[in-house]
Amino acid sequence: MVEMAEIFREHGPEYLAKYGERMPRSHHRAMRDILECRTPALGGQVYVCEKCDERRYSYHSCKNRHCPKCGNDQAAQWLEEQKEMLLPVVHFLVTFTLPEELRKVARANQKMIYNILFRASAEALQKLAADERFIGGRPGMVGVLHTWTRALIYHPHVHYIVTGGGLNDEGEWKSSREDFLVSVRALSVIFRAKFRDLLNKTELFDQVDRQVWNKEWVVHCEAVGTGEAAFKYLAPYVFRVAISNRRIMKLEEGQVTFKYKDSATDQERFCMVTAEEFIRRFLQHVLPDRLVKVRYYGLLSPGNRHLLGRARQLLNRKRSGLRRKSNDPPREALQCPTCGSEMTLVATFKARGRQPP
Repeated sequence: MVEMAEIFREHGPEYLAKYGERMPRSHHRAMRDILECRTPALGGQVYVCEKCDERRYSYHSCKNRHCPKCGNDQAAQWLEEQKEMLLPVVHFLVTFTLPEELRKVARANQKMIYNILFRASAEALQKLAADERFIGGRPGMVGVLHTWTRALIYHPHVHYIVTGGGLNDEGEWKSSREDFLVSVRALSVIFRAKFRDLLNKTELFDQVDRQVWNKEWVVHCEAVGTGEAAFKYLAPYVFRVAISNRRIMKLEEGQVTFKYKDSATDQERFCMVTAEEFIRRFLQHVLPDRLVKVRYYGLLSPGNRHLLGRARQLLNRKRSGLRRKSNDPPREALQCPTCGSEMTLVATFKARGRQPP
């Protein structure tokens, strides 16, 4: 199996020589961290088998949120931490997609456009949910930013998990229909208008093709079951990176071959691009420093947790405490690859001095 680190190791220097001065700091850091992940550069532990004297080194992870080796390890923990927010109602997945005409501007101004995308979509959904024709109250929402297709094409969109109901101004719980949340057509129009108004307050507005404000914007909504099922569905989106190592099939003569599943046909396909193009496709999904990709709104926002408790009380569900876990999962006992005995930790070594990104 070819790993992302191997591609960076062989072709990263050439890429950096060509584009390094124009790359944002976050891209430099992602490349460095992925190269050093689980290597002696980050330190680790030494284990020894007392029976056969077998020695094994266990190196630390980089914990970069874009690293293919580190991303999915935290999904189970995040899912456990969401349990205090579960409500016994149907939930919906609502997806807002940024139109093609805005993607060039978005790629060059990611932090600004992603923040506008979150704000416009969240405000549009909450505005329509407050309408008595749909919910007539404030729902709970958690949104996750996603920027790629399975073929690594730039495709910014936000997935929201939304409660099928909300609290009205009188503190009463108002339920949505089991199979319908809000009008998608109306939601699309409001989303477009709010995005336009927010972008108009920036210097980027004149860089956008005006025709985008006259076309239909894509918004999708579907019921996804209980709260537990909904969060389980969303968890992979929280920690998934643009591509996993297991999807990278070959690195030969400067060409990278990777596999993906065609969303239209559900068939497995293969894509071969130059190493330079592959690195470019991967890095365009590296988020700006300190950009929050998971955001909570309505009943699920941190400032409204008292309202969430009220909603749970109304829905006859006792609030359960949340057992917090440490940031690092417990280490499993290592077994000797030679004799199968449990290995003993005998030494820990520090990371080497790291080069600045």
